Amino acid sequence: MTASIKEPVSYSEHADAESANVKALDALAAGEHVHLTQEDNDRIRRKTDKRILTILIWVYFLQILDKSVLGLGNVWGLSADTNLKGQDYSTIASINAIAQLAWQPFSSYLLVRVPARPLMTGMVFGWGVAATCMAAAHNFGGLLATRFLLGLFEAGCLPLFGMLTAQWYRRAEQPSRVAAWYSTNGLATVFGSFLSWALGHVKSESIRAWQLIFIIVGVITVFSAPLVWYVLDSDIESARFLDEHEKAQAIERLRANNTGTGSREYKWNQVWEMAYDPKSWLWLFMSLLLNIGASVANAFGPTLIKGFGFDKGTTSLLNIPFGVLQFVAIIVASYAAQVWRQKGTVLAIFVVPVIIGLALLYTQSTPEGFKQGPALVGYYLLSPLYGGNPLIVTWMAANTGGQTKKSTIMSLYNAGSAAGNIIGPFLFASKDAPQYKPGVKIVMGMFCALLVIIGMQVVVLFFLNKQRQRQRVANGKPQFIKDTSMSSKWEAHEDVQDATDGVRLGQNALLDLTDFQNDEMVYVY
Repeated sequence: MTASIKEPVSYSEHADAESANVKALDALAAGEHVHLTQEDNDRIRRKTDKRILTILIWVYFLQILDKSVLGLGNVWGLSADTNLKGQDYSTIASINAIAQLAWQPFSSYLLVRVPARPLMTGMVFGWGVAATCMAAAHNFGGLLATRFLLGLFEAGCLPLFGMLTAQWYRRAEQPSRVAAWYSTNGLATVFGSFLSWALGHVKSESIRAWQLIFIIVGVITVFSAPLVWYVLDSDIESARFLDEHEKAQAIERLRANNTGTGSREYKWNQVWEMAYDPKSWLWLFMSLLLNIGASVANAFGPTLIKGFGFDKGTTSLLNIPFGVLQFVAIIVASYAAQVWRQKGTVLAIFVVPVIIGLALLYTQSTPEGFKQGPALVGYYLLSPLYGGNPLIVTWMAANTGGQTKKSTIMSLYNAGSAAGNIIGPFLFASKDAPQYKPGVKIVMGMFCALLVIIGMQVVVLFFLNKQRQRQRVANGKPQFIKDTSMSSKWEAHEDVQDATDGVRLGQNALLDLTDFQNDEMVYVY
């Protein structure tokens, strides 16, 4: 289950010929000291935020907006104008997730083999065209085809963003950076709700309000593709905003992460390790259960609010506070995880109000409808669930070493998310409208199960830390080592000499080793 690394190994032996950071790795292997002060660390982080984080925020906002406007379009007559019957809308709401699920094996391969800059540019252009073409769909078949293509091009978005965050930032910095781009879930909901409300006032015989929504958001995305190509850099070695010395410093910043700096070689042994790693499957189930709940809010949120007894305009406006609460939940959850350094505990805390909200939706309904005030409060209490996904993403990134293993585990997570988005809408059958009590009851049970799985993951990580400690002792290293990657301030992670048998620490940190292979890995809870 683990690999023993008893002797220092050269970087060039383990950095494949196409590695983006091979030059910097060779320089470090030659013994060149890379000096880095707190000021250097802050300067490089600010530069990285300006060029990398900015584009991640904008593109993720577009991805959420293009995906979520379906529910808003449905409020403004999409189902009626396209003659959708029975489960047609649920199928359309799920088909993009089906495309994402089917594409994940290919996605994990592309994430390793194709540089981020061309990959993200192509994805953005593709899903922008698909979103725009949804306006031209006039029946179930047309909506199904365009929504499928939307999901296909979006399939690699979250895994790619998670990997880029891990590739550019220290573990202590990752929660706030994931929160920055993932929080656009809330901003997209606010913007989309306001946009749909404004376009709903447009009176035209030739074009419907829902068609205008798709056209506007789709065109914005298409024209953003050249911006991605111009701004984004694939990795530290090719970064145009850093000089050669800063690139070496940027790599040194990441040494304490012990999760590697990237590789273009797809390694099947890392895929196998991901498959028998128990924490992989626990994250999969977390993603599945959490995103079943998220799909309810994305696909049926506006429909639920309308079922509370509000008209179309008021429904769009009442969805804006939900978006604001999403944004706040993501920021607060990620900040709490960064300060407390307890991702599992924070995640569990944020699941509790979601269960309470689902209980209100279930109990505050009558055969005629809902008790309006309590039901609306219950719906708003679903918003903390959006704080869960960024916590899980950073939890995975911080505890996974090896480029291929990271790509496959991120893709596995996205597969769970896609499966959740497939299952969720079908739990809410049209015959159960507007209360959808059976679906609400099932989702409430799933969130209770999620609490149990979070506890199981904490236990698994605890025992994996014990395993790494035994591995270090067997290799002649100290049992306990300081994890400087979780420090809020920069602490140098320089090689140190063990007095007993000359084994050096920190030599494996920048190699493409998995967390099982690297005995200096310290798992975070």
